[in-house]
Amino acid sequence: MLRNIPKVDKVLEWPGIKTLMESYPRPVIITAVRNALDQLRAELLAGTATVEVLAEEALTGRVANTLEKMNMPGLRRVINGTGVVLHTNLGRAPLAEALHDTMRDTAFGYSTLEFDVEAGKRGSRAVHVEKLLCDLTGAESAVVVNNNAAAVMLALCCLARDKEVVVSRGELVEIGGSFRIPEVMEQSGAILRGVGATNRTHPRDYRAAITEETALLLKVHTSNFAVVGFTTEVSTEELVGIGREASLPVMVDAGSGTLVDLSAYGLSGEKTVRQYLDAGADLVTFSGDKLLGGPQAGIIVGKRRSLEAMKKHPLLRALRVDKVTLATLEGTLRLYRDEQQALQQIPTLRMMTLPAEELASRARKAVRRMRRTLPASVSLKTAQGFSQVGGGTFPLLQIPTTLISVTVDNLSAQQLEQKLRTRALPIIGRISQGTFLLDPRTLADKDIADIIAALQSIAAS
Repeated sequence: MLRNIPKVDKVLEWPGIKTLMESYPRPVIITAVRNALDQLRAELLAGTATVEVLAEEALTGRVANTLEKMNMPGLRRVINGTGVVLHTNLGRAPLAEALHDTMRDTAFGYSTLEFDVEAGKRGSRAVHVEKLLCDLTGAESAVVVNNNAAAVMLALCCLARDKEVVVSRGELVEIGGSFRIPEVMEQSGAILRGVGATNRTHPRDYRAAITEETALLLKVHTSNFAVVGFTTEVSTEELVGIGREASLPVMVDAGSGTLVDLSAYGLSGEKTVRQYLDAGADLVTFSGDKLLGGPQAGIIVGKRRSLEAMKKHPLLRALRVDKVTLATLEGTLRLYRDEQQALQQIPTLRMMTLPAEELASRARKAVRRMRRTLPASVSLKTAQGFSQVGGGTFPLLQIPTTLISVTVDNLSAQQLEQKLRTRALPIIGRISQGTFLLDPRTLADKDIADIIAALQSIAAS
């Protein structure tokens, strides 16, 4: 059987392979043929293949599949049926459709990135978003870098390098990707001074830690965990009071950073950026791609005197954002000038605030639509369940939703999940109590047709 494996030159002469050359360059075809033959040889040696795999039609199909995988982008669209709105592994916040043209024009053409058209000379890339951020938060000044960890590092490097920063031990968190606040602080050159205990920190702990070497008091959002039970923490207002007593600035790492008070929608526990500043914080840092619903970015807002040094620091150039990020961040912030417009057009806000009744209706409509075209071997039901915000926000919050359970004859929930997940357009759901589930909270209307096509293909095979 090994001797019957055809040579590369012979395979390249097959009609089916020549047809593939109409769509792919010859060097790519040759690589795909070699990969397919190597794979076939390994299967024959392992005894997992039969003589049928040597047929021209079978081998041509194998080459075609290899080409498809070789040319499939690693970073591509997925359908998020998990119900986790800010799914870190799936790209966090999807951008508003209203930004489509802005993003395209900025990416594929020249732009006013650092050009002042009024003055006809070089301008600053910071001006595109700084005024918007100040208007929306009440800050005196703002700086944007590539993520919130970078924002924290830049701020600490400018304000507390080789000096002490006092922070509660209960706020020394590890964020996504195993990045820990103490390690970020270490890279900035600041010296960590942890105070209090994991579950209880008092004002007296901060006061006792302040020395001549103290440069800053820091409060950190605890991100994706919560300490409950016998707990005490120092509020931003209390920390600001301590800072003023000692003539020290106070910085808040707000983590997700929302511009809208979400408590009216049943999402309580997250202060707005403006509320932190109104409480007296000198600086607030937060992410652009979480509750804000924009692109990945780290945003620093606050007192002008604290931010001027950052604008001139050489580290800012290493951490600055590109033109596409700035354009989409600016577009997102413009939507916030009308809060109702932001709630309707920014996907993150819209998904988080969807009423339970609307989700139930969407689930029923999707099931009816799928039943009209899917075979009897696919069973669909609705069931009550919960969604999550994700992205290190609202760690204990479960938002009521209506789930769609999907079963296919002769397939376990795990097998169905694997088949949907490994398609060219991956469909990601979740399994609970032996059932594969899709949550309409994170599904777009356009996703239903793709889900139907996938289930039809799986049922037919």
